[in-house]
Amino acid sequence: MRLLVFLALTTLLAGCALLQPLPEETSVDERLAVFPTSGLPLQGRVQVMWDDHQIPFIEAEHDDDAAFTLGLVHAHLRLGQMALYRRIAQGRIAEMGGPLAADIDHGLRILNFGRAAADTEAGMSPEARRWMERFVEGVNLYQDRLETLPYEYRALGLEREPWTVQDLLAFGRLSGTDVTWLVWFNLLQLRQRDDWPELWTRLIDTGTRSQPSFAQAAGGGGLASILESVARTGSNSIAIAPDRTATGGAIIASDPHLGLNLPNTWILAGLKSPSYHVVGMMVPGLPVFAIGRNPDIAWGGTNMRSAASDLVDLSAVAKSEIRERRETIRVRGWLDREIVVRETRWGPVISDAPQFEDLGLPPLALRWTGHRPSDEISAMLAVSRASSFSEFRQAFADFSLPAQNMIYADAKGNIGQLMAVQLPARGGGQPSDMVTEPQASDAAWSSMVGSLELPFSYNPEKGFLASANNRPTDTADIRIGYFFSPSDRVSRMAELVRTNGRMSLDAARALQQDVVMPSSLSLRDAFLAALSATGIDAGTAALSAEERAGLELMAGWDGAYDQASQGAVAFEIFRAELTAAFYREKLGAEDWQAFADVGEIKTLLAEDLAGADPASLRPILRQSLAATAEKAQDFAGWGEMHRLMLRHPLAFLPLIGGRFAFADLPAAGSSETLMKTAHGLTSERHRVRYGSNSRHISDMTDADRNLFVLLGGQDGWLNSATFLDQVPLWREGQYIELPLRLETVRARFPRTMTLTR
Repeated sequence: MRLLVFLALTTLLAGCALLQPLPEETSVDERLAVFPTSGLPLQGRVQVMWDDHQIPFIEAEHDDDAAFTLGLVHAHLRLGQMALYRRIAQGRIAEMGGPLAADIDHGLRILNFGRAAADTEAGMSPEARRWMERFVEGVNLYQDRLETLPYEYRALGLEREPWTVQDLLAFGRLSGTDVTWLVWFNLLQLRQRDDWPELWTRLIDTGTRSQPSFAQAAGGGGLASILESVARTGSNSIAIAPDRTATGGAIIASDPHLGLNLPNTWILAGLKSPSYHVVGMMVPGLPVFAIGRNPDIAWGGTNMRSAASDLVDLSAVAKSEIRERRETIRVRGWLDREIVVRETRWGPVISDAPQFEDLGLPPLALRWTGHRPSDEISAMLAVSRASSFSEFRQAFADFSLPAQNMIYADAKGNIGQLMAVQLPARGGGQPSDMVTEPQASDAAWSSMVGSLELPFSYNPEKGFLASANNRPTDTADIRIGYFFSPSDRVSRMAELVRTNGRMSLDAARALQQDVVMPSSLSLRDAFLAALSATGIDAGTAALSAEERAGLELMAGWDGAYDQASQGAVAFEIFRAELTAAFYREKLGAEDWQAFADVGEIKTLLAEDLAGADPASLRPILRQSLAATAEKAQDFAGWGEMHRLMLRHPLAFLPLIGGRFAFADLPAAGSSETLMKTAHGLTSERHRVRYGSNSRHISDMTDADRNLFVLLGGQDGWLNSATFLDQVPLWREGQYIELPLRLETVRARFPRTMTLTR
């Protein structure tokens, strides 16, 4: 979470609060000793069973009590993290970090993630609203009774503010950030170029070119860093039918791709009450199972990269259409800042954000489905209760965001996939620009299309369904999205299923740790062809021994980003050097990076190399090969260059940040390998930015065979025994089994507490 670099002044302005010692190491039993067990507003019997990883399983006689206890559990494990999330969603980072964060808060106030929270709460089903209210009661009771607040409260000067349902709904909107914005923030600076129409056409064409999951016939600046850190930006998910498995039943496997921060983005939990019997993964502060399993079905999902937003040009809009509100940004250790936020019926004026002030943009409104009320809580609660694909599909009738490709498997051997989203009913085809006119936007948003109207797949003949942020299906009559992920991951999953015979659980584990990237091999071949066409090969007399060695490493590389791979090192250094030099010359020193940050840059680069003039290309290739020869010597293997650095957000503080850095490990994988460990275009030692931060596999023939692991640990309390305890499991491809059968839970979860009134 790079946003907390703005806490740099805190050590100077906050009485050195951050210099206080970290909490002492605590065991699971010591941590659980602070969990409240008596004097609770309960209707009946509640037991919470904990395993050695501090994963809870709640057994409650009443749904009300189950929701309340979930609130206690979330606050116990992640109260400090939840407090940070709340302030980010509300645009209150400067209250923690001082004046350098005020511009970020200004941008977040314009985005206004809580805009629809009141209407969403009012429109929720009575059962879902009650569930949320009881969850919030649990969070507030835990916070009120806790004698020693989490380190984040003490270090950042946070108060015990009561939580509300709307606080949680606003954070839900933050985590549902439209991933397309992250592309737009890069590309807005290119829009003033004379060749923008040509650039846009190429980018939008390659962005929508990815392989579909199923055939329709079957049914900016620091602000961008914040949104990337908390948005659900990626994931893999696959369901395999019984005819292709060794278990005789369906297998489902999912691994979400998010920011690799500590604490982890997920909590593992189990629950049994009259209406719910489920295990799975939950976002701290949201009382629903985003990925999970009940006795009948299991589910996972990947971000759809949907067309859920418009940038609307307000240049010709009358001033009367624009309204203003004034807000105060409270700044820790400094003067508060007064800002004006402008809004229209098309959405907030996003071009007013400080992050865009140097771009010379026309006034632009951001029209987003997240500013409309929608009831995702009711939807996900219905998913947890579903027992068939029809019930699963119906649960998403009003689901809007984050737009998801939802993957399904059940105990009867059925598999399915659907699009969980609400989209403007735009026509098919690609837009001529990333900015639209008010009238065109109004026409597109005059009606919405939801999950029940969109194509889906159920028990396809091929025997599996896979999603990896690729295009879900071909749709000629409605625009689904703009910038899908490249086809590497979805194609690789399909290849592994088809070549493995009957997939076992071990094969599913191996799939989640696979580090081969097909597009890198294709681009490597394009590099070799370009080198050969310009007279550069291993036999060229002018090459040094080091250059020749680098070229041979690339030529002999198998496309696997193993930790020990020297070929991966040579390829990535050459790719970074060549991409920068080639597009710097083509687009200029200021614009090349924005273009190169688009996901399909490998395809674009290969096309451009093939069409380049050999005489102009040769010096760029020679320069890139020389840089590869020099820099590759610094790294014995890919893991020496590609680092998994596990840090608390406070690690970005100067001087004392090292106290919050807990691991610096060699990493395998890359940006589009199945085991995703994403990184920027670089020829230097670098940190993995985001990737596969958790894993799930369920064997649908066995209610207890549900495997999970987090990159990090269950507990957010610094120096807890379960703060980092799952890191070795994640790295070694091991999992924790979370059973559904109560008799199994009681046998394997050794610590049982009974909650009383």
